[in-house]
Amino acid sequence: MSRLFARVSLARRHQILTLLVAAAAIAFPLVHDNDADVDSAANAAAYATLALGLNIVVGFAGLLDLGYAAFFAIGAYAYGILTSFQVMPHWGPLWEPFAWLQLVQRVPQPGGDLVRFTVSFWIMLPVSALIAAGFGVLFGAPTLRLRGDYLAIVTLGFGEIVPIVVRNVDSVTNGAAGLNGIQAPRLFGHSFGVAAWPYYYVAIALVALLIFVSVRLRDSRIGRAWMAIREDETAAAAMGVDRTRTKLLAFAIGAAFAGATGTFYVAKLQTATPEMFGFPVSVMILVMVVLGGMGSVWGVVVGAVLLQLLQSWFLEDISGWIHDLGNAINQPWMQQVDLTQSIELIFGQILVFMMLFRRDGLIPATRKQSSLSVEQQHADVRRGGFVGLEGLGEFAHQGHSGLEVSGVTVRYGGLVALNAIDLSVPVGGVVAVIGPNGSGKSTLFNVITGLTPADGGAIRFDGDGLLGLPPHAILRRGVARTFQNIRLFTNLSVLDNVLIGQHARLKTGPIAAVFRPPSTRREEAAARVWASQILGLFGNRLLPRASQTVSHLSYANRRRVEIARALASRPKILLLDEPTAGMNPAETLELAEQIKSLHALGLTILLIEHKLDVVTRLADKVVVLDHGEKIAEGTPDEVRRNEAVLQAYLGRGTLAKGMVDA
Repeated sequence: MSRLFARVSLARRHQILTLLVAAAAIAFPLVHDNDADVDSAANAAAYATLALGLNIVVGFAGLLDLGYAAFFAIGAYAYGILTSFQVMPHWGPLWEPFAWLQLVQRVPQPGGDLVRFTVSFWIMLPVSALIAAGFGVLFGAPTLRLRGDYLAIVTLGFGEIVPIVVRNVDSVTNGAAGLNGIQAPRLFGHSFGVAAWPYYYVAIALVALLIFVSVRLRDSRIGRAWMAIREDETAAAAMGVDRTRTKLLAFAIGAAFAGATGTFYVAKLQTATPEMFGFPVSVMILVMVVLGGMGSVWGVVVGAVLLQLLQSWFLEDISGWIHDLGNAINQPWMQQVDLTQSIELIFGQILVFMMLFRRDGLIPATRKQSSLSVEQQHADVRRGGFVGLEGLGEFAHQGHSGLEVSGVTVRYGGLVALNAIDLSVPVGGVVAVIGPNGSGKSTLFNVITGLTPADGGAIRFDGDGLLGLPPHAILRRGVARTFQNIRLFTNLSVLDNVLIGQHARLKTGPIAAVFRPPSTRREEAAARVWASQILGLFGNRLLPRASQTVSHLSYANRRRVEIARALASRPKILLLDEPTAGMNPAETLELAEQIKSLHALGLTILLIEHKLDVVTRLADKVVVLDHGEKIAEGTPDEVRRNEAVLQAYLGRGTLAKGMVDA
């Protein structure tokens, strides 16, 4: 049997396991006729939906949210207020259309008729999701520019503010006493009442729906952008990802999951109090995500179910066993043990344990890939230039007027990193920027690509000014780059890194990502074909490793992936920051030939490089910087003989010796 199962493809195994889990979930109330246990399972499913929402924010986008329960509360009170007789305004003509839609009822009263809200539970599920998403955008817009601990503190404050507001707006929420008599869902004219099984099946349907949405988003352009931000915000922006907008989207979708769950939860309990949505709830959901595996869709579901059942089933049973043991051995203190009262301590211990010993969770989001076969490792390596990439050449040849840098100045306090730098890169040209360490070369690249603001000057490319534009907007104009210190998305695969490079050239939004119309499927298929073509340019260096995570690659292959990711964006000009750094002579020669062939395809290149043989082989013109000043400009031969250049390099290590010897 095990051999037969081993022959089944991985995708087919996932389908079989999914069907088995779904069948077991559907059959549970039928084979286990215990209303309390079914109710506990429904609660576990509700927390699984909350964990799926937080996984969007924390697991996919890497945003630490310690106030997630606030959106849970917003969805709960949105439904509770409308169905609990708490808010009953006076009747007027305004309410007639709503009465016709059966959203309200007219309640006769001696002092004047009142309005009773009768909004359907099924309508409020998506409406509560939209309301919570709206609050997510309102809260996130001013705060998501913060990072790390600062963002966590702000979200913690928001999570505390919402229960305080609920507790103090008595006329709407009934304050600390909470809402009672919340309307139970109705289906085909029948009320759910207090029976557990109908709520269980609604919760299971919600979990299935949100798993589907999570998987579709994760495997789309949107999901890749979230994970790029999680891995490296700076590199994500340089690859065309609008960081603020993308993080807001994650926050809104995660809040929507919580809002819908809040409506379900109070409809099941038929009551809502502020204490149900405090900070411990946010912590519990976060522990569920960490336990299951941040970024793992199935993992967070498993983590949520395990912890919720631990709280409602297992701890009570274990406490009972300890009581029985205490009676047997006559130990009064054991008879007083109640583990359910220590649930927060237990959750904290689980969180610490996972962080110390299994950070990837029970079901890691990234699986370890098998090593390459001997045949793959010893396949022919393309050592010449890039060929067969006409699509890149066609895009690069689209008319542009080259890059013009005029009088650019950058200051860090009293330090002048760049002082009135002028630089021109003609269309189809290769210009190299050289200079000692600390001369301002990488700062120049950062200014051109929008990562560092300039204090003066102008930069124009293709007729448009670049200064003041965010990095993602500059990438959209055809300016792509690599970094001196490699900045890849190390926990993602080689293929995903290259696909992220195409982010600005793709159009799929969140709705299309979920429903996948034919246009979206065609776009995704074309993106994967283009990514494979880019990887194929490097022979067997990258293509056999397409499914491997970048963290498992050699240094030289990481350099190649970074260049491939930049090429995937279809740039008009490519900025290469020391592309051969750390490579041996053979690898340097191989990459230099490939860069030369990119020039032959029509790509404009601006290059920072310390290896003079590479500069001589590639560059039409060389610009030399020293202490933020341009000290020379000309052909490689002219620069090598320039006295100012030799003086700048004297006493600066092996590079100076190499230039003098040359």
